[in-house]
Amino acid sequence: MAQTVLVTGGAGFIGSNVVAELTETGAYDVVVCDRLRTSAGGKWRNLAKHAIADFIAPEALADWLEGRGQDVAAIVHMGAISSTREPDADLVIHTNFTLSRDLFAWCAARGRRFIYASSAAVYGDGALGFEDDPSPAALAALRPLNPYGWSKLLFDAHVVRQAGRGLAPQWAGSRFFNVYGPNEYHKGSMRSVVAGIWPKVRAGDTVQLFRSYREDCPDGGQKRDFVYVRDAARVVAWLVDHPEASGIFNVGSGEARTFADLATATFDAAGKAPLIRYGEMPEDLRGAYQYFTEARLDRLRAAGYRAAFTTLEDGVADYVKRYLDRSDAYR
Repeated sequence: MAQTVLVTGGAGFIGSNVVAELTETGAYDVVVCDRLRTSAGGKWRNLAKHAIADFIAPEALADWLEGRGQDVAAIVHMGAISSTREPDADLVIHTNFTLSRDLFAWCAARGRRFIYASSAAVYGDGALGFEDDPSPAALAALRPLNPYGWSKLLFDAHVVRQAGRGLAPQWAGSRFFNVYGPNEYHKGSMRSVVAGIWPKVRAGDTVQLFRSYREDCPDGGQKRDFVYVRDAARVVAWLVDHPEASGIFNVGSGEARTFADLATATFDAAGKAPLIRYGEMPEDLRGAYQYFTEARLDRLRAAGYRAAFTTLEDGVADYVKRYLDRSDAYR
């Protein structure tokens, strides 16, 4: 009999790709908890190709767990407010910390496994590096730049404390770096740069990136660890398959690349000559902007994850040719 895995936020960007990975194996009955909102928003399309076992609205989750919780082997908690520009800090903490805390407590009380989404936003400006060290001292030293990053760090610290008391058979936080790929279209301004510039790239027009505000970094030279969503989802699916793996794990490619590289790769995938100019960054972002991120993957590799990560050029080419440049852009 297939195990039941509950995926919160399963109609979202990373969540729906996790659902795709889990349903494609046929080893799990995958239940999704999320809000689809309007049909025009497209989130339902993120799930339309996958045979999920049930769909639950967030407000009905407690009742569903009360009645069906005995069937759940693991909760994959991808649900969150993921906008780094959300102005309502109370809402961010309630959604990303309080609700997450309650789900973890449910799992701990019943001996269920808990796998959740953390974020590279916990590293702030990167001055302390990008080591996914779960020790209380290392967590206490981090200084995120926005409420979103703080909410993720707060929950990381909570889970580590609770896990130290032996309250969960498996706990695993995935610190996602800059994820791009199919099923992100509902995210609006929080879509990846690839998705954001694609209409202009396809038309052969000039695209705009943020200029740099640091003398040691040229325009377009800001570096991030861009990770293809298929790779990110595979790490989560691997964690579901490996209940012995617990901890906080960076999920990135392991290689920082520039935004100019990313835009150039998008033009190359479309068979167009790169046309890039640089414009002003919104003032509210300038003090909370990461100029460099790069995942250290040592702990993930030590836990047993061996799969290679897709290169930037190969990931962007796959995204463009298999999704963005087709009438059906959904995975």
